[in-house]
Amino acid sequence: MLKALVLSASYCLFCLVSQAQNVNSAAILARKQVPILCYHQIRDWRASDKQADKDYIIPPATFKAHLKMLADSGYHTILPDELYDYLTKGTLLPAKPIMLTFDDTDGDQFEGARPELMKYGFNGVYFITTIDIAKNKHYMDRKQIKQLSDEGNVIACHTQDHTNLKKYKGSDWQIQIDKPTKKLEAITGKPVKYFAFPFGEWNSKGLPELEKRGFKAAFQLSQPRDPNDPIMTIRRILGCGYWSAETLDYNIKHDFGRPVRRTVTLAQAK
Repeated sequence: MLKALVLSASYCLFCLVSQAQNVNSAAILARKQVPILCYHQIRDWRASDKQADKDYIIPPATFKAHLKMLADSGYHTILPDELYDYLTKGTLLPAKPIMLTFDDTDGDQFEGARPELMKYGFNGVYFITTIDIAKNKHYMDRKQIKQLSDEGNVIACHTQDHTNLKKYKGSDWQIQIDKPTKKLEAITGKPVKYFAFPFGEWNSKGLPELEKRGFKAAFQLSQPRDPNDPIMTIRRILGCGYWSAETLDYNIKHDFGRPVRRTVTLAQAK
């Protein structure tokens, strides 16, 4: 029995290592980037909201205008497995692909964003901070997260409590990554294969820890990708609350318009 367990563990480790070795970073960097939007709170602004807060708080009317523009422009939402296959294998994507992501477990993502996505046949990716599940009336509960998963959206990990990954050491990896992942898998009944960095912050030494835990890809915000591990530093841009649909359209086209060649130097990438 012990021998069988050791062989099984060795095989799993081999598969993870083989997967990492089979990822061609140069090929990934040479492919045109797929636009990925990142949303947080979807609610009207309050008098107490600062200008910087409005990067992360999008009024419902503005969010609706964003999605209508995407639909009218012929965009098709894709999910992380499709993006992964495109980046690592060159698998074809639908015309005008885009990914819609939502961070931090906010309840208005279920109550406000979900009906709008369904209106246009869109799907999304929800990066969950597990400490916030059913924290209060402003956050999603387990039933809502399960429903999103059952409806064809992807549930992914955003740590336990949004602690910056750059600060992890020792047991932080178990607390912030392993336990939340298992909790989300228990809720959805599906493997959790994707991760988003809190605050979009990451460092190269932390990437192998994510790969070791079986994540296929990880998502940051708008920093340059790691030239040696671009699959674990996929870029997103904020769907800012003060962007009109026209401004969003402009930023999608200019932020994701070209591939980045592997000839980029490490100094340039920092």
